[in-house]
Amino acid sequence: MTQVVEREAGLRALADLVSDGDVVVLSGAGISTESGIPDYRGETGRGRRRGDPMTYQAFTGGAEARRRYWARSHLGWRHIKAARPNAGHRAVAELQRRGLLAGIITQNVDGLHQAAGASGVIELHGSLDRVVCLACGARTPRGYLDARLRAANPGFGERRGGHAGEHPGLHGQEGSVNPDGDAELDDRAIDAFRVVGCDRCGGPLKPDVVFFGENVPPARVADCFALTERAGALLVLGSSLTVMSGYRFVRHAARHGIPVGIVNRGPTRGDGDALLTLDAPLGATLGALLEELPGPAAAP
Repeated sequence: MTQVVEREAGLRALADLVSDGDVVVLSGAGISTESGIPDYRGETGRGRRRGDPMTYQAFTGGAEARRRYWARSHLGWRHIKAARPNAGHRAVAELQRRGLLAGIITQNVDGLHQAAGASGVIELHGSLDRVVCLACGARTPRGYLDARLRAANPGFGERRGGHAGEHPGLHGQEGSVNPDGDAELDDRAIDAFRVVGCDRCGGPLKPDVVFFGENVPPARVADCFALTERAGALLVLGSSLTVMSGYRFVRHAARHGIPVGIVNRGPTRGDGDALLTLDAPLGATLGALLEELPGPAAAP
């Protein structure tokens, strides 16, 4: 009974925070777990990743590292591409439609906010659905690269035995794809994989995302700081804020006296900076939040 009362009180406080508008949303991997994409540090991510994620230094430092990345990412991309927005993504889009949001910053690279109907999303760490050439800077859609890689690697990753999710070389079915679209493959599958280069200059290709060890473009960071400064409130959704890349905006809001609300499963690094914290599932909580708020204004 106490938990129900606390949840209801938390929802009312969250509604009070959001109802004045000018809210900036900062989302993390936890908002996408209900779409089947595991996070790194929360309940779906603990103990799931084998090995370390690819770093920018390793990726740019050698062809073998790039082969390893693209073999794993080529397979993992199918999982990310197949993911669909969940109730949390749809609720954020609805908050924007009702005119309550000043902006959306996401640490995710899955594009699910936009797929749910949100617009003007700042993708802090980029997006997996774009590819950039490290030599000439050309950007192309991920779907185009996917078609080229399929042609260069016929039969790679095809399902076997009729079991959903079972692929040659995959380390099991559960937890085999990480939030950055990195699937776990054995060395035999990786060694047989053929990488393709930029079809304009032949240079090495990289997903248009910020790797570990790589800096977020300064102009993008500046836009996020400016958006945070103008906010009426900062609402963190599904992020442990362990990495400074996202946590800095919580600190920035707190320094400027801007109230911070956090909805996440488990504690976060920003709890001490927040006016309100809710340890709760994102989809159900944001759906309930919409019910607490007045509906959209009628069209004239």
